[in-house]
Amino acid sequence: MACREQTLSNDYAEALLDYILTEDDLKGMDYCTFKLDEQFTILYFRRLGMQQPINVNQYTYNSVPKLYGLMQDEDGRTGGFDTTSLSKTGVLQVQRPPLSLTGKGVIVGFVDTGIRYNMDVFVREDGSSRILSIWDQTIQDGTPPEGFCFGSEYTNAQINEALRSENPLSVVPSTDEDGHGTAMASAAVGKNTDFGSLFQGAAPDADIVMVKCREGKQYLRDYYMIPEGVPAYCDTDIGMAVKYLDQLAKVGRRPVVICIAMGTNWGDHAGNSVLSRYLSRIAEKRNRVVIIPSGNEGNAGHHYSSVFAMNGADIEQSVEMRVGENEPGFVMELWGGRPNIMSLSIRSPGGETIPTVDFRSRETRNFTFVYERTRITVDHVLVEQGSADELMVLRFTLPTAGVWTFHVTVQGDTGYGSFNMWLPITQFLRSETYFLRSTPYGTLTEPSLAKNVITPSAYNAANNSFYIDSSRGFGRDGDLKPDFAAPGVDVPTVLGNRSGSCMAVAITSGAAAQFMQWAVVEGNDVLAQSGEVKSYFIRGAVRDLDVIYPNRSWGFGRLNVARAFEIIAGTTLA
Repeated sequence: MACREQTLSNDYAEALLDYILTEDDLKGMDYCTFKLDEQFTILYFRRLGMQQPINVNQYTYNSVPKLYGLMQDEDGRTGGFDTTSLSKTGVLQVQRPPLSLTGKGVIVGFVDTGIRYNMDVFVREDGSSRILSIWDQTIQDGTPPEGFCFGSEYTNAQINEALRSENPLSVVPSTDEDGHGTAMASAAVGKNTDFGSLFQGAAPDADIVMVKCREGKQYLRDYYMIPEGVPAYCDTDIGMAVKYLDQLAKVGRRPVVICIAMGTNWGDHAGNSVLSRYLSRIAEKRNRVVIIPSGNEGNAGHHYSSVFAMNGADIEQSVEMRVGENEPGFVMELWGGRPNIMSLSIRSPGGETIPTVDFRSRETRNFTFVYERTRITVDHVLVEQGSADELMVLRFTLPTAGVWTFHVTVQGDTGYGSFNMWLPITQFLRSETYFLRSTPYGTLTEPSLAKNVITPSAYNAANNSFYIDSSRGFGRDGDLKPDFAAPGVDVPTVLGNRSGSCMAVAITSGAAAQFMQWAVVEGNDVLAQSGEVKSYFIRGAVRDLDVIYPNRSWGFGRLNVARAFEIIAGTTLA
C-alpha cells in the first residue's frame, strides 16, 4: 500500500503541513504524501544522513512534529457509582423525559489509548456491541480502513463475533493496556445494562468509534527526550485519526462528536499550530463537534510570563528555573511578542555564563560549559510562520541540577514588552523542574486553543471548587479560553474514579452528544456544529455573582446542559 513503509518506519521523518506540495517541491527526495483534505497534508521523507532529527532553522517550526501526552492525573478514590458529576452538569436531568436525550443516533469518536470492548458498559441489552468500529493504529497485520495505509480496522460485525467467542482477543486483538481510553469512553457514553454493574455515562445510547492512536516514532521521542514508558502521540497520527472520524458524519442525519484528551506545551499557545488549525477546520463543518482538554498544567510551574513597560529603553528580565536531580534533558520554548526583538544570556548553576546573543544569524547555536556536562542547542526564528512572533527553541541535554538563570533582553519602542516561556508538560519531564516565579495563567495546553473547538477546564463537582491542576487561560494572544468548566475530579468511570481535564472532556463530549441528538437527529437544528454547541453551552453555564466572566479559570461558568435547554425553551431560570 502506498506510504505504508514510510508511515511506519523510523527511517522516515514526517511533517503535518498546511499546504499541498508539488512534485517540484519534492524533487530528488525519497518521500510519500498523505492528503488530509484540500489544504492539509502529511509528508514522509527519508532521514538518512540527518544526524539530528529536528532543526528549526532548516525546517519551518510549524512543520516540526509535536508530541502530545494524555491529560490525566493520578487516579482518584475508588468507590461506587456517584451521579454528582452528571447531575451538576444537567446531563442527568436531560436524560429523563420530556427531553430523553441519551445520545441516540450520535457517534462519539475517541482518539485515545484504545478500548476494552468486551466490558458490559459498551454492550447493548441484546449482547451486541455499541462500538461501530475500532481503528487500531498499532496493529499492522490486519486490514487498514479504506483510504488509509496502516493499522487495522475492526468492524461492528467482527467485534460482535469476538463477544460471542470464548477468547475475544483471538478474533479482535485490539485492547486498551493503559485504560485511559476505556475510562474516557465509559464516562462519556457508558451504559448500565441488566447484566452489568450499576454505571451510567453522559450519553449512554450514543454509538462509539475508537481510534487507538499509535505512539510517536523513536526519533521524535529521542529529540524531545520523552521518558521511557510515557505515552506520547504525534500530530500526524492524531490528524489521520481525526480524518477517519470526520468521514463518519452524514450531514442532517449522523452527527459526530470528536473527543481528544491529549495536550502539549510545545506550540505558540494561541491556536496557530497546524494541528490546531486542522481541528478548527473540522469543527467548522456541519454536524461535527470537537472537544479538547484545557490541560493539567495550572499548578506545575512550567510557565513564565512577563509584561513590562519599555519607556524607550531596552529591558532585561531575569528568569530562574530549577532543574531537578538526574534530569537527562528537555526542550523548552521562549516566545516574544511583536514588534520587539529578544536576545538571551544563560547562567548555569555553577556560575558559567553564555554571553548575550541575539541569534538573528538564523543558525543553530550549540553551547557547552567547561565545568558542566550540559549542552544547550538554541534555534531562533525571528518571524515564526504560524504566529508571526519571535521564537527561541532551547534543547537542554544533561542539564546540571540547580538553578539556571535566563537574562532576556527585549529591544523595542512600542512602550511595552512581553514574553512567555514554557517547559514540557509534567509527564514529559523525569524530575521536578520548574520556574521559581511561575505563572499559573496562560497554561492551556495545545491544541486546546484551536479557534472553533470546545475547551473545558476542570472543577470538583462535589464542592464546586476549581481543580488546582487544571490549566488556566487565557491564550497568549488573549483568546477567551477555556470556554467553561466541567467536572474533572473523582469522576466515576468503569475502571474507578479518575481525575484530570480529560474527565471534563469526557463529560462535555457526552453532553454534546445529547445536544446533537436534539439538534440533528431529532431535526431541531440539522446543521448544528461546534460553534453553536459551544455558544449554547456558554449561555447555559452557571455563573456565580462574585466572579467576573469570562474568567481565566472558569471561562464563562460551569457547564449545565439542562440550563441551556431552558434558555432555548425561554423558560424562567432558577
